[in-house]
Amino acid sequence: MKRIIISTLFLAFTLSSFAQSNFYKIAVGAGFGATQSFTEVQKHSFGLSGYGTLDYLLTPFASLGLELQKGEVNGGDFKNDPLNREFVNSYLSFAVNAKVSLGQILNDRYNGSSDLLKGIYMGTGVGVIKNSTLFSTGLDPQDNNFAVVDNLDSKDIFFPLNLGINVHFADREGFYRYVLNFNYQANFTLGEGLDGYDDSKVTFQSGTVDIFTFFSVGLKYNFGTMGLSRKTFRKY
Repeated sequence: MKRIIISTLFLAFTLSSFAQSNFYKIAVGAGFGATQSFTEVQKHSFGLSGYGTLDYLLTPFASLGLELQKGEVNGGDFKNDPLNREFVNSYLSFAVNAKVSLGQILNDRYNGSSDLLKGIYMGTGVGVIKNSTLFSTGLDPQDNNFAVVDNLDSKDIFFPLNLGINVHFADREGFYRYVLNFNYQANFTLGEGLDGYDDSKVTFQSGTVDIFTFFSVGLKYNFGTMGLSRKTFRKY
């Protein structure tokens, strides 16, 4: 009887140990990608941008983070646009965000390749974007091949929505230290600084929300203190 009790306790302790895993709580990342504008300007052009991130992992599948972006958002074509509109915004943005992956709600067990699904995440946040927008105000009366341009420096509040996937890779000790990230971000701005055009002054109605998207590819490096969780990608 005594042996049965000891064996049962040992088995329970062993199963409990395997049901838990360690994870790094800090992650830094960087990457690059393409932006696309969605404003009052008809042509939704593409630009290039880069980013850096710093995240604190509450669990392997939930995080709070900071993100810095720098790049360009473009739109329009002054030669073909009916209002001769075109803009180039060399922006800098800073945001705080929260993200939650499917692994937070899926089962705890390791399931091989299907565990990639646990890396799919959604998130949102709030930030400030600093716009430096060069935009056309019409054709040059002396040469229609050129535009009359103006410059606007402004700051707007924006709300990012993120959808992406983290693909984890283990280090020599078996901990998931390296992450390949694919992210699609939609940014909703409060203000008219993104493209420089404020139609509300003409129509006396609030204009459409200026939006730009950012599809990016990046790498993350996990480090720092270790956390303990029942949720895991690990096979051991």
